[in-house]
Order: sequence, then C-alpha cells, then structure tokens
Amino acid sequence: MPLEPSRSSLRIGIDLGGSKIAGVVLGRDGTTLASQRVASPQHDYQATIAAIELMVGRLEQAVGGTGTVGIGMPGSIAAGGQVQNANSTWLNGQRFGHDLGRRLNNPLRLANDANCFALSEAVDGAGAGARSLFGVILGTGCGGGLLVDGKLIDGPRGTGGEWGHNPLPWAEASEYPGPTCWCGRKGCIETWVSGPGLEADHLRHTGVALSAAAIAAAAAGGLAAAGASLARHASRLARGLAHVVNIFDPEVVVLGGGLSQLEYLYATLPKLMAPHILARDSRVSIKPPRWGDASGVRGAAWLWP
Repeated sequence: MPLEPSRSSLRIGIDLGGSKIAGVVLGRDGTTLASQRVASPQHDYQATIAAIELMVGRLEQAVGGTGTVGIGMPGSIAAGGQVQNANSTWLNGQRFGHDLGRRLNNPLRLANDANCFALSEAVDGAGAGARSLFGVILGTGCGGGLLVDGKLIDGPRGTGGEWGHNPLPWAEASEYPGPTCWCGRKGCIETWVSGPGLEADHLRHTGVALSAAAIAAAAAGGLAAAGASLARHASRLARGLAHVVNIFDPEVVVLGGGLSQLEYLYATLPKLMAPHILARDSRVSIKPPRWGDASGVRGAAWLWP
C-alpha cells in the first residue's frame, strides 16, 4: 500500500557534511521512511545548493509525499543571514538559507550540525529524559550543542556550544601556544581533540602518520607510543569537557563523531575530568550516541517539532 503522508506528519532531514550529504525522512513517530547519501560537492556553493535540492526531491519521490525540511550544516547563520565559521569555507558569507529556500517548496529550518546531533540524542537518543544535555561531535572538527528542557541554546550570535574554538584549558607548558587552527587562532580545543588533532599529535611525537582508528588499534595491540597518544588525547578532552561542565553543568554529555567509537573514553573521561570540576559531586554521565552517525541527520529532521 502506498504511503499517504501529509506535510505536517513528515520531517525531512539533511546533514550537510564536509565529505557527504545525508538525507532522511522521518514519520510522525520517528520511524525512518527513506534515506539517501551522496558525496558533498567541494568548493562549489551553487553545486551544494543543487545537490540538496536534488536530494529533497528524491526523498519526497521515495515516500510519495512532501514535508518540512531541516538542514544541519557546518558553522551557523549570523544575524544578517550569512553563514559564519563553517569549515566548508565556500559556505561562509553566503545567504545559504535564503538561497536554498528559493529552490525548495518546503518549510525550511537550519541549524549547526552539532546542534542537530545534540537535538537528536535529546529527543529519542542517549539523552532522552535528561533536562540538560551537551552533545559533542569528535570527528573532522569538534562541535557542540547545548539543550535545556528540549530546546537548543543558540544565542543572539549563533555560536552556542562552540567550545572547540576556545583555548585548551589548564594547558601544560608543552601545549602552549598549540597548533594553528583553520579559524586562524592557535591552541583551539579542536586542534587537540578532533580526529585530525589526535593524528597530528601522534605524528609530532612519533614521526609516524596513522589514522585515528589505526592509532587505537595499535594501542590495543600493545604499542606504547600509540597508547601514550591516546592518553594525551583523553587528558585534553577531559579538560575541555570539564570546562564546559563548570559553565553549563549538563545532566548528560553525549559523544558523537568517529572518535565516539573509542569505548575506553566512557570509563576514562569522568575520572580525568573530576579534578577540574568545581563541585563536591564531580561525577559526570558521559554516553555514546544511540543513533551513531545517523544522529545528525535525524536531528535536522527534528528541527520541526
């Protein structure tokens, strides 16, 4: 029997990443009705717009109906409507929402991709039922999203949760001034705790270029240098997270992105964070994502309640 969805019951989510664009259609109860994934156009703004338009059309065709559209994107939308702080730099300065809205016939909302991840995990993921949540993406970059009572905290400048472009807290002498970040600053948390940050740190200490997954595998195999790289990474991640806890004090922290698959982090981080947390009760609940790499695209769909 063909589906008979209505505009109010279907949610289309698009996750615009640096290397891929993922799309999903969620039913009223959060059931996945259709999904797609394609490679992201590189350094081509108009091609990016066209790829999203094409994907929305294909998703609507797959379910035989239409719905609201939510877009999870790198960076954020400034007060004037232009994209800011996107590591997909060809988006910066563009009126992305305006231009995309002219190509789609759907109600449209946009949010930072880390905000979408956090929203997904708060609605029906690892943080469901928690009053406050900090969602962290540890992948190519290092984003974050804040929620209280199910609502995203974005702020008047659109930078809520952007912890990755603060300096590494409680830095040791050897960590100062730190690596140069794509944003132009030195020593940003992102340069230490993202996947490329872990890989670059391992290369500096060993002279060997390995992927983050290969470093973890080498450490599991007993290679001391790889284990030391993971230990440095965990220390820096713990200090960065403790800094956020001292400001926001979330009930739960959910990790996402490729490094969220490092299972030892969930037992290790709370112990490393405790000395830096300014509270008698220094326990912090840190959880893996329920939806894995699908969480961002689901959160984009959930931008429409």
